[in-house]
Amino acid sequence: MKLQPDHFDVQSILGYGPGWIGLGRNGTAEKIEQSIVIGSRGEKFDWKCAHFDQLTEDHFTLLAKTQPELVIFGSGSRLRFPPPALLRGLIDCHIGLETMDTVAACRTYNILAGEGRRVIAALLIEPDGTEG
Repeated sequence: MKLQPDHFDVQSILGYGPGWIGLGRNGTAEKIEQSIVIGSRGEKFDWKCAHFDQLTEDHFTLLAKTQPELVIFGSGSRLRFPPPALLRGLIDCHIGLETMDTVAACRTYNILAGEGRRVIAALLIEPDGTEG
C-alpha cells in the first residue's frame, strides 16, 4: 500500500546515502554532497558547515530568517543535539526545532512538506559520511 503520492508539488528528497542526498522537484533530480537547507516553499541554499563541531549560532539564526513553522535539523550520520546557546535565534522567533540524524530528517521532511507544512530541513552532510 502506498501512503505517499507519486508526485510532490514541493521539493522532496528522493534518496540518500553516506555523504549525499538526492533532491528533486517537478521531475528533476540533483545529487547534493554538501550541507544544505531546503524548504517546502522552494528554499534551497548551501549551509556552510561540513562537520557538527563547526556549527555556530549564525547557522541557526539564518534558519530563523526563513520564517518556517518548524526546523528539522539533520545532525549527520548520528543523532547529536546542538548546544542550546546556538538556538537563540530560533527560540526568540518561537520557531520549533526537531533534531534527528540526517537520514531520519530526510524522511520527516518529506512527510511534513507533503502535508503542506511550512518546514525547513537543515541537513548536515558530512564529507564521505564522516563525523567531525
